[in-house]
Amino acid sequence: MGFMLLEAVLIWLKGKSPIRLADGVTSLAMGMFTILPQMLLRSIEMISYLYVYENFRLFELPWDSAFTWFICMVGIDFAYYWFHRMAHEVNLLWAAHQVHHSSEEYNLTTAVRQSILQRYTSWVFYLPVALAVPPNVFYVHYQLNLLYQFWLHTELIRSIGPLEYVLNTPSHHRVHHGRNRYCIDKNYAGVLIIFDRMFGTFAAEAEPVVYGLVHPLEKFNIIELQFHHLRYIARKVMETPGLMNKLKTVVYGPGWNGKADCPKLGILEEIPEVHRPVKKLRSRAPLSESFYTVLHFLLVNLLFYSLLSYKDVLSQLLLWAIAAYIFWALTNFGFIFDRSVFAVPSELLRLIVAPLIVSLVPVPYALTLATQVASVLSIGFWILVSLVLPSMSKSKGGKASGDEQRTTRTKRRVKFD
Repeated sequence: MGFMLLEAVLIWLKGKSPIRLADGVTSLAMGMFTILPQMLLRSIEMISYLYVYENFRLFELPWDSAFTWFICMVGIDFAYYWFHRMAHEVNLLWAAHQVHHSSEEYNLTTAVRQSILQRYTSWVFYLPVALAVPPNVFYVHYQLNLLYQFWLHTELIRSIGPLEYVLNTPSHHRVHHGRNRYCIDKNYAGVLIIFDRMFGTFAAEAEPVVYGLVHPLEKFNIIELQFHHLRYIARKVMETPGLMNKLKTVVYGPGWNGKADCPKLGILEEIPEVHRPVKKLRSRAPLSESFYTVLHFLLVNLLFYSLLSYKDVLSQLLLWAIAAYIFWALTNFGFIFDRSVFAVPSELLRLIVAPLIVSLVPVPYALTLATQVASVLSIGFWILVSLVLPSMSKSKGGKASGDEQRTTRTKRRVKFD
């Protein structure tokens, strides 16, 4: 979080377009949303890796050898390249990965905009490493590989010189996040860009990159952002005639149009041209509701980190209940940004429940008190903005209408006379 704040300050000092509030909060919310299942369920990556290592390893590399660590680093990055490439070239895998590409911004908050489903599709690509590399070495490099990719999501760093030829850099990764035609299906690297150069998927940054999905989803609702492409695939499968074509809809690329002469990955010319200036999705909420959302996001964020700290001492039932509450809150914030009809009733109900939920976790008293006070004041806020102010507006409107009617009647009498 500290690096994100630093980036935001540097962006402001450089006079660049500031991070959009709704987009940044949505990215952070989806990062939290992705971590929640990891607190409740065991890691599928480690379970599968341990099983293969214990039962099928061909030989055992010494854990304290520099050669083992080097082989593991290259092996994991090679596995990541192929997972990442398949996540773009197989429609079902893209349904999970597209979440990470859904932001129209490119900053450090984008790095944590992740899919809740992706970890259940990526693990299989790492299993070949388990044929030789000890699990403890694998786990360290697996985490380092993901951690390295965090700093790539920024526009502040333009180039790092000769290292651009070997390493994945912000410049290379900006291309990967672009929806310009030259950016599509390029630069899948995790740490080393050499695999893209070897397999023909490298593209250097050229014209200014426009970020986001080819067909943007104009919502901040994290449920929609996470699962909308799965719904799209299901609809396409139902509409597509023929068993083989239905299968291709799932395993071919997301750009495949269903025609017999269409390549597996689709036709590049069918990608919409990027026109400037680019109109980005903006929150529909007024400024007061946006600030309200940020305040409550900070409170939920503190509860989230408290849950991470105390998850080992809480019962499984309580963990599930608090995780469900956090998921509910994060969903509501998207409703507010979108001005959904569900926003006010769902948020009012959450505010009633919030003090009880916080009281169940051993959090600092200040957080408990802040949540209680904020909940009471916020209920008043929503009553004001959803009931009182609209009623006052209608009353003024009705009075104006009555004045207009009296003026019209007067004019008619004057004309008649």
